[in-house]
Amino acid sequence: MSEACDGYLGELFGVSGKTALVTGGATGIGRMIATGLVQAGACVLIASRKGEDCIQVAEEINGLGASGSAEGFAGDVGTEAGVAALAGEVRSRTGRLNILVNNAGVTWGAPYADFPHAAWAKVMSVNVAGLFTLTRDLTPLLINSATDADPARVINLGSVMGTQPAADGAYSYSASKAAVHHLTRILAEELAASHITVNAFAPGPFQSRMTAFATSHDEQVEKVGAGVPLGRIGGPDDVAGAAIYLCSRAGSYITGAILPIDGGLSVQHDIRLFKDA
Repeated sequence: MSEACDGYLGELFGVSGKTALVTGGATGIGRMIATGLVQAGACVLIASRKGEDCIQVAEEINGLGASGSAEGFAGDVGTEAGVAALAGEVRSRTGRLNILVNNAGVTWGAPYADFPHAAWAKVMSVNVAGLFTLTRDLTPLLINSATDADPARVINLGSVMGTQPAADGAYSYSASKAAVHHLTRILAEELAASHITVNAFAPGPFQSRMTAFATSHDEQVEKVGAGVPLGRIGGPDDVAGAAIYLCSRAGSYITGAILPIDGGLSVQHDIRLFKDA
């Protein structure tokens, strides 16, 4: 019975032999996803602006002894030239891409009265324009791996801040993530005929370099987690499991979805209406 279950589950949720690119994969959620995919058997290319960090992280992931493998190198999605160079680097390493995880992102925080115009160009360039252009440039590699039964997969990293009217001083970041969600649905329709699914994650609080100001210490983590309906912040298995699901045969019929990985924040509200009547 156990062998039968292992065989069925392995076939349904396995990603062995698939090739993936995870941008921003050296830290935070990107690293969590890359690690999970490698442990599930995929060959994962990890790229971010700091190539040396990506190489080191790839070595650390490979040191886990998983069935997959990781390979790190530099890649910048903040400019058109950077995207072109990254796409070229990927093409030099593989002729087919089963999975593209658009995780790279930046943020900018400042009070409303002081929020600079420049914060919009930088954040939108990386979080939206870079995501779109890299996906466009790598679409031929995705098509090379895609079949009707096993589509190629694109996962975009949105945010709960893109689904809820919450900025916390990160106005351009929140707006960019709402744009990512909408663009995800647009691309899901655009690429369906090419057998490519496009979905997005809308994570709540996770430990990462971007959230280090609020999650660096246990006391902070406990305080942030207390504001989440499920009572904790997200962990590596939470997002890795979701990625494996969407990238495996189990997720082959899902496209255009914005998956909340937020412990219930997206359904939390303070509206009482008639409860106090």
